[in-house]
Amino acid sequence: MHAHTMIAAHPAGHVDGTDFLAACVDACFDCVQTCTACADACLDEERPDELRQCIRLNLDCADLCAATGAIVSRRTRPNDGVMRAVLQACIEACHSCGAECTRHADRHYHCRVCAEICKTCEAACRAVLQAKLGR
Repeated sequence: MHAHTMIAAHPAGHVDGTDFLAACVDACFDCVQTCTACADACLDEERPDELRQCIRLNLDCADLCAATGAIVSRRTRPNDGVMRAVLQACIEACHSCGAECTRHADRHYHCRVCAEICKTCEAACRAVLQAKLGR
């Protein structure tokens, strides 16, 4: 992933928290792919109707992670309020999706993988909130 290189290459120069920002961007886009693939795999299971909530949370999480990864990538005149709100929304989406996927992890390997990636992304977003925004 090139998030660290791109964040560091910004004309604004190196800032404290670059490592946290880059880790968050990478985790968000990794979570987008994983949640999208998990939803798709759930649809192909024998009983996708039993995975309806999992699919919904996968897609919600993927959308929020995509938005969060994009917003956190932008360094020019960031709006701390918007960044805080999107990070908090991403944390909630990852937490909810990860919990739902954990419920199915013993039967569906894709859900087990997705739950772990959601936890990683949730932690990365929390680290940015703490390091960058003092929360």
